[in-house]
Amino acid sequence: MADVWFALGALERARGALGEAARCLRRARTLRHDWPTADLELGRALFQLGEVDQAVKFVRLAADASDVDTRRAAATFLAVILPGSPRADNQAILEARRRFALVERASQLPLAIPKPRAMPPPGKIRIGYVSAFFGFANWMRPVWGVINHHDRTAFEIHLFADGAPPSEESGYRAQASDVVHETTRATNEGLARRIALAGIDVLVDLNAYSAPRRLGMFMRRPAPVLVGWFNSYATSGIDAFDYIIGDPEVVPPSEERFYTERVLRVPRSYIAFSVLHPCPEIVPPPCVAAGHLTFGSLASQYKITDAVVSAWSTILNAAPAARLFMKNRALDDASTRAHLLRKFARRGIGPSRITLEGSADHWAFLEAHARVDVALDPFPYSGGATTMEALWQGVPVLTFNGDRWASRTSRSLVVAAGLKDWCETSIEGYVDRAIALARSRRTPPMLASLRRRMRACLRSSPVCDSAGLARVLEALYGQIARSRSSL
Repeated sequence: MADVWFALGALERARGALGEAARCLRRARTLRHDWPTADLELGRALFQLGEVDQAVKFVRLAADASDVDTRRAAATFLAVILPGSPRADNQAILEARRRFALVERASQLPLAIPKPRAMPPPGKIRIGYVSAFFGFANWMRPVWGVINHHDRTAFEIHLFADGAPPSEESGYRAQASDVVHETTRATNEGLARRIALAGIDVLVDLNAYSAPRRLGMFMRRPAPVLVGWFNSYATSGIDAFDYIIGDPEVVPPSEERFYTERVLRVPRSYIAFSVLHPCPEIVPPPCVAAGHLTFGSLASQYKITDAVVSAWSTILNAAPAARLFMKNRALDDASTRAHLLRKFARRGIGPSRITLEGSADHWAFLEAHARVDVALDPFPYSGGATTMEALWQGVPVLTFNGDRWASRTSRSLVVAAGLKDWCETSIEGYVDRAIALARSRRTPPMLASLRRRMRACLRSSPVCDSAGLARVLEALYGQIARSRSSL
């Protein structure tokens, strides 16, 4: 019956029933022990549930499979998920991504592509952006903020779209000189040739491990300079990349040894948000009327690790009147909700204190912030777009200075937004601050005042200065395209 349990588990995961998928796949593994394919499928289900360390354990088993395809898939998935593992550190992430690079390189055939031009001629510098997510309006807002502000008199912009092409609906303001390449059907070899023939001077990867199938293309070095920006969160582990763009908050100098790329830092946050779409009005914090604080999280379920549940349970146990509101797509499923409630129950938090909701359209997603007083940042994989949207809706995000880039993205945004006092120095400080907020009578009026002025503060802060970030990135692109030695 092992095959039956495996098939059922895979089916349940495909339809989003993550709790039931994990149960079925564990049963399959009990019946057949040495089964790398089941290990990998179970790892995927556990990761999506937020059981990241358990997922890593099973994926590591699959990574030692004798089957080449399974071993390659496991090495890829391990490289994707390890930055979100509480037990991992920068060294482990570097090693996992170097291993992926070795496996990926071994799968490639020798390829001759047109030689890219060594240095740009006088005139415009050609910048190429590669992304599978140009059609994702909400997630790609920081990218469009920069691209829409690029100086077309100095730069020629090429967009290599591996999914839905850029559009006005997704946030792109088309320019006559821009070149959009639809590349979904291209092989890595074909795309590398296309980029080289386009004469791109600086090629910028916006995917990183959110779309790892294209990382093999970058290994072919189709442009003189390769850069990672926006979606990196850690090193690529791939020697072909020359630079990775961060900021002083996400990558301190002491951690540069964990990067195969040279780290370039912009002076403020490495991402900025232009909010041009309609948004719900900010309303008073619910604690004013309710008489108790509601903490909230609208982060993806895979970020809600056991360590997160433990920290949030500590907060709720120490502040008995407080409540917790959680909303994400995975919570559409009853077995996933039940799995999460059991984790809280084991730590003394009953279901009456927790509200769980599933997916919604973007407007309703933003409206849900009206039910939250303070957003709690997950860790070690912190928020990005969810952090910025909470701030825009007037909800402060409580975070802390983590031990890796993935755990400091919220820190970067909160500091750039002028809210540094909402970033604690440690997990202990984060928990203590949340408890103090829930217990203090001064919290409701403080939050009400903060909400009234939040958007005005954000608009005048670096975190919403897309034009300023575009100028900073253009200066970097110009330097690295014309003379790497100047850096």
